[in-house]
Amino acid sequence: MKKNIRHPLVIGTAVLTLTGFVTRIIGFFYRIYLSRLFGEEGMGIYQLVNPVLSLSFSLTAAGYQTAISKFVAERAAREKSSSFRPVFAGLSISLPLSVICGAGVYFLSDPIAVHMLLEARTASMLRILAFSIPLSAVHSCINGYFYGRKKTFVPAITQLIEQITRVACVYLLSAQAVLRGESPSLNVAVFGLTVGELVSMAISVLSFYRCLAARRRESRRQIPGCPAQPSQGTFVLRRSPSRAYSARRFPGSLLPVYQSILGMALPLTANRIVLNLLQSVESVSIPTALKAYGYDTATALSVYGVLTGMAMPFIFFPNAITGSVAVLLLPIISENYALGNMKAVKDAALRTVKYCFLLGFLCMGVFALFGGWAGRSLFDSPLAGHFIRTLSFLCPFLYLDTTLSSILQGLGMAGRIFLMNVASLGLRLAFVFLAIPLFGITGYLWGILCSQILLSILYLICLYRFVRRRS
Repeated sequence: MKKNIRHPLVIGTAVLTLTGFVTRIIGFFYRIYLSRLFGEEGMGIYQLVNPVLSLSFSLTAAGYQTAISKFVAERAAREKSSSFRPVFAGLSISLPLSVICGAGVYFLSDPIAVHMLLEARTASMLRILAFSIPLSAVHSCINGYFYGRKKTFVPAITQLIEQITRVACVYLLSAQAVLRGESPSLNVAVFGLTVGELVSMAISVLSFYRCLAARRRESRRQIPGCPAQPSQGTFVLRRSPSRAYSARRFPGSLLPVYQSILGMALPLTANRIVLNLLQSVESVSIPTALKAYGYDTATALSVYGVLTGMAMPFIFFPNAITGSVAVLLLPIISENYALGNMKAVKDAALRTVKYCFLLGFLCMGVFALFGGWAGRSLFDSPLAGHFIRTLSFLCPFLYLDTTLSSILQGLGMAGRIFLMNVASLGLRLAFVFLAIPLFGITGYLWGILCSQILLSILYLICLYRFVRRRS
């Protein structure tokens, strides 16, 4: 059993990590290019649209991707075959929601920019961003199927192609603007994001269609060798005397599939919406709090842009490993928990905690020693170097939280994850409103560190109690 657990986790993680590193390397130099193209204030304005993107993704896709991955993995463990109905059920809910959400963002872009983001210059960016929301929903639901089947190649290659397409599109459009003697607009960066999402969605749809067609061909080939009496739980459907196929039947109809998907996706969606709303309040409030500290608007946006557009992506760079592990852990934990194999769940959790801590402490040392050099040499910003050094202490807890969250989701504890994340974000918001006006951006850095430490402690306590109770 140990071998069966390690094989898909190690292989799948290796595939996702390799493509993740390549994607992040491309994205890393892409961030440097954007920072030099738009400047620190431009990066701050560009980062302001992220809360809208995150909130729309949480509303239309994130919960359904997780639910599809979990139920595909569980049914594969029990039935030893692919199941496409969770994908179709998830898509039939996620896609209409994403279309409505995209239309809302497009037609309400001006009020959102002025009253929510407090920056009118983001309105045109939001109108472009609206078209990426349905594309992201389709892409995410299909990725949920491949993650549930532990077939990581398709999500990995679409992620890489999406990044390459985005960077190439932005580079070509901005180069044309420079040749015309014009200054590139921030809309170029958002347009590149949408084009990248379109290409990756098309590839994922084509890959899923090929899997579906292969399954149908396999089902039809099984007819000549079928026993005279079908086994319980199957039925034979004959379309014509010469064409017939057998398929494993879900209990009842599609209704139980919808009940299962919605039963998990709705709490996850509600949780993520609340968390994203809190994060949106945090993102919008940071420049305002910096102005209360004494900065003018341009300086506040510049500091915010350096932190969120330069330093934080640098700190998150090694998350290519822990993020890949987290994606694969959810279906593996779900599969073994569904089979009642608590020893496998415990072994996977302990191994993950140990290696994430080791990776975190290693990265903390590297960032603390070379963070200043990275900020000056790569971003041409001493402030970015200061942020990288300060945030280096975040690494052990940040990388651990990513994987622990996935383990707890696989064990069906989405509600507890939500409450723990609310507590962590509440602490961080307290630092935004109370510490930043007194200590500047340093107060927010303290808040990030304290909130991640709190989240790690809560996750570990929850996991320990669950495993001990079940064992």
